Amino acid sequence: MRQVIKMEHPAVAFIQQHGGVVTVRRSPRHGCCGGTAHIAVAELGAPSDTSAFEYHQLPEADLWIEPSLAWQGLRLRVEGWWKFRRLFLDGAPLTPGSRDTQQR
Repeated sequence: MRQVIKMEHPAVAFIQQHGGVVTVRRSPRHGCCGGTAHIAVAELGAPSDTSAFEYHQLPEADLWIEPSLAWQGLRLRVEGWWKFRRLFLDGAPLTPGSRDTQQR
């Protein structure tokens, strides 16, 4: 069965310990020569403006996610130790035609 996003058990426990709500969004990263890349990030809590997000009430947690990131096979994980733990996303597929894909 296809999922909006896959959540690993340690990430679910971390989210539940911090209120049970997570936001998945794109965050722009600007390069030194004018390029911009949008990296998928996960943050605890709901977004301040929910109008650009889809809401999913999952058994694990309440999820706010940008529509372009939903159903893409992303996996929500947690890393770090003690109070330095943080959420991160893994498994973003490459977009066909991007420079990161092989030309055929």
